[in-house]
Formats: sequence, structure tokens, C-alpha cells
Amino acid sequence: MKKLLMLCLALVMGVGITMAAEKGAPKKTVTTVFSADVDCEHCVKKIMDNVPSLGKGIKDVQVNLEKKEVTVVYDASKNSDENIVKGLASLKVKAEVKKSGTEAAKK
Repeated sequence: MKKLLMLCLALVMGVGITMAAEKGAPKKTVTTVFSADVDCEHCVKKIMDNVPSLGKGIKDVQVNLEKKEVTVVYDASKNSDENIVKGLASLKVKAEVKKSGTEAAKK
């Protein structure tokens, strides 16, 4: 009887731990547009070939050569805009967070 009770207790605890682990903190995905010093296809290729140098949690990177913009989608719990700017700088690409129209109007 004791073995049966211990087995049931272990099962209940295992299920409880599993449910708690699944609920964890939700990941916050952020999309940031950077104004970047990209002048040619070589610059675009350099960024796309070195996405890991932008840091952890990168989900997507898009480079718009015409607008000179780099759009990065990332997990905010693993990375930040500042780290991504540093990562781009390590590739010799000067970048800064692009201000939206509403942010620029506030200043």
C-alpha cells in the first residue's frame, strides 16, 4: 500500500512540475527598424551572412538597401536594441534605432 501511495504522489508531483514549466514567462518578440549605413549588396550580404553576431534571440533580419534600413525581429528576454547596434558595429555597419513619426513629434 505504501508503494502505491508513493507512486501516486510521485506522479502528481511530476505532473505539477511539468505544468509549471510549460507556463513559464511568455517570450516577448520585438521588431525594431534601424537606420543603417548600407550602400551596396556587399553590405547586405555581410549582415545576412553574420546574423549570429547580432546576438542571441534573433528571429528574423531583413535589409532594405533602398531605404538603408535593417529590420530585426528578436526575443526581448535575450537581446536588446543596444546589443544589436553593437553587433552591427562589429560588422563595420553604423546603425541606430530609427525613430517613428510619433516619437519624433514628441521631441
